[in-house]
Amino acid sequence: MRSDKARLTSLQISFMVILFEIGSTPLFLLGSKAKQDSWLAMTAGSIVGFLLLLVFLWIQSRFPESAWMEILTKSFGTIAGSGFGGIYCLYFAYQSMRNVRDFGELSKLTLLPKSPMFLTMLIFVATGAYAVWKGAGVFFRLPELLLPIMFVVYCSLIALLLIMGSADINNLTPVLEHGIVPVISTVIPDIVSFPFGQMLVFLMVWSLWEKRGVPVKSTLTGYIIVSLFLIFMNILNMAILGPVIASTSQLPFLRSIRTLSHFLLIEKLDIFVTILLYLGLLVKMTLFFFCAVQGVAYLAKSSHKGWVIPVGGLIYAASFIEKDYTRHLAIGLGPSLKVDVFFQVVVPLLALLLLLVRGRKRSPSRGKS
Repeated sequence: MRSDKARLTSLQISFMVILFEIGSTPLFLLGSKAKQDSWLAMTAGSIVGFLLLLVFLWIQSRFPESAWMEILTKSFGTIAGSGFGGIYCLYFAYQSMRNVRDFGELSKLTLLPKSPMFLTMLIFVATGAYAVWKGAGVFFRLPELLLPIMFVVYCSLIALLLIMGSADINNLTPVLEHGIVPVISTVIPDIVSFPFGQMLVFLMVWSLWEKRGVPVKSTLTGYIIVSLFLIFMNILNMAILGPVIASTSQLPFLRSIRTLSHFLLIEKLDIFVTILLYLGLLVKMTLFFFCAVQGVAYLAKSSHKGWVIPVGGLIYAASFIEKDYTRHLAIGLGPSLKVDVFFQVVVPLLALLLLLVRGRKRSPSRGKS
């Protein structure tokens, strides 16, 4: 699928991997069920996610010029592959919707409590729609602009927390107090599904690389960097807040920053944290939006621009289905993670097996010829 003629650089792909994986992750303390061992769960989850990423890269290497929708038809056949493709379009739109709702609720809780949520969410979707309409060439320049800025801000905030904060390494002990079972049960499917398994979306992106083949090095580099960052942030939040507060806080990093409020000169740092969360949500929402539009355009054999408004309208409307934020979180961190396994693990592994079987059938025939 080459409906978007843009070509992406290795740096753009690497930066997008980092920003996408950060995304809405700071909104939650992943692995909170494991209490003070949540960082171990994050580490194990990133390793399992790395193995899953290798599967995605191998699948892409078989069809370096094709995006996921086309790979599905080549793996499962035209009819079944198109059916899977349509379901994946809905899945990408659903994930985009979740980020839209997260943005609306975050705005209401922090910087814009008096602004109507329907308006802030509409502006958010419209911003993403514009980036999707302009195409990958424009959208993927966004991480090149945002990531250096976010890097400086994150480093500054982390430095302040380490120097002036109340981090206590004892909050991370005792290690494996309740054994390894709580850690494993948290890793699968929770942490693998969110955020590491979501690397699946890059099967819609890798075919746009400017060089031949698959951008393995840039993808793995970005993944390793962001995995280490997320593990470190988990350790930092746990060390500052402790397992009880950290596991129940909706915005653990923001809660950690607010422990510095007794310093008069930096009492408004939560504004910077909120903006960081906004930017992460914007990138993640837009990439899912982009994949949904590109997928529909491929299946309909038409330009992606004609599908931006319909898909955007669907995403916006669906973001109001859940009545309140509590229900939104309960679904997103519960049943939704179980369903993710089908899209992130089951279907890719089935495609992998089919490709391996077909490869073996062709090998003998080539030998006889």
